[in-house]
Amino acid sequence: MNATDSASQRTRILARLKLGPVTTLELIQDENILRPGARICELRERGHDIRTHLQDVIDPWGRQHSRVALYYLPTSANGTKGGV
Repeated sequence: MNATDSASQRTRILARLKLGPVTTLELIQDENILRPGARICELRERGHDIRTHLQDVIDPWGRQHSRVALYYLPTSANGTKGGV
């Protein structure tokens, strides 16, 4: 969890996605990933089928954020075609 290199961040994202959907804010707060969108893009370029749904989210401090990405793997596939 302490490693901040891109490969470590991609590994943490994939592990988290296997547990279920996760928002940009959760990846920042829980997984120590500063730019989740960039890592998701890299994973997609490597063949991972990661889907996005935009939604409104209230952060832990009660502030509302519009159009926050919720990332998830499709239910009919495991989403792990390529490497990290």
